[in-house]
Amino acid sequence: MTSTTVRKLSRYAARACLLVFLAIVVARFFVDIPYGWGWVPLGLWMLIGFGVNRRAAREEGDTMTGPAREPVAVTAPVTGRWKALNSPADKVPSHGTRAYGQAYAIDIVAEPEPDSRPGFGWWPLFRRNEEFPAFGAPLLAVADATVVRAEDGSRDHLSRTSWPAAVYLLALEGPARTLGGARWMLGNHVILDLGGGVHALYAHVRRGSLTVRTGDRVRAGETLGQCGDSGNSSEPHVHFQLMDAADPVTAQGIPFTWQGVGVPRNGETFEAAQPRTTPAS
Repeated sequence: MTSTTVRKLSRYAARACLLVFLAIVVARFFVDIPYGWGWVPLGLWMLIGFGVNRRAAREEGDTMTGPAREPVAVTAPVTGRWKALNSPADKVPSHGTRAYGQAYAIDIVAEPEPDSRPGFGWWPLFRRNEEFPAFGAPLLAVADATVVRAEDGSRDHLSRTSWPAAVYLLALEGPARTLGGARWMLGNHVILDLGGGVHALYAHVRRGSLTVRTGDRVRAGETLGQCGDSGNSSEPHVHFQLMDAADPVTAQGIPFTWQGVGVPRNGETFEAAQPRTTPAS
């Protein structure tokens, strides 16, 4: 059995365990089910997730000093002033999991001016996406590439930038999206084949903003769509990652560096210049 098949079956098994756990929780409101039964699928879900992450870490070649593979240099996927969140410069895996090839993923939010992005607090419970400067910002191709996936149709939901909304996201919406698989987690997204076994993924894209389709050839700096708030997202932001396959379910993460920027750390603001668009041949 190949490593790719093992990863895919493991993901499906983990989702099945979580589904059984949730089914038991709901069923206990109607029938008498021993309390301890629910811990069995939940424990299996956690064990499978731990095993998948450990296996992925070995396959990616992580060592105590960092990844064995050299970072792939690409241009930044945005222009202007942005702030980094969940950066692989601070820890790997950057999002606490290697699922969906996101070991070296990064989240960035637009901050054209200091404090220009709404803060986190108790009120309002939800905000409209237009209040965030990242919403609608252009997403740029980081290299000459072929579009291998361009998914649209998921709605841009309201922000989850209050304490009650964050609890809702973590306790209810997040697990539900996990059960739905990659599309529910990523929302609208674009995947580019950069060649040499390297693929770039942009997640949480704004619905209806894609300007490319599967099979299109794009040049570095070309607009692909706009930043949105679809999928498992707390606010409009860009989720970017490199991976070794087109399917995020079986892909492993690849470290990156942005030309002229590097890899910004958590909370670090950076300025991404307008890239030079590669002339068509």
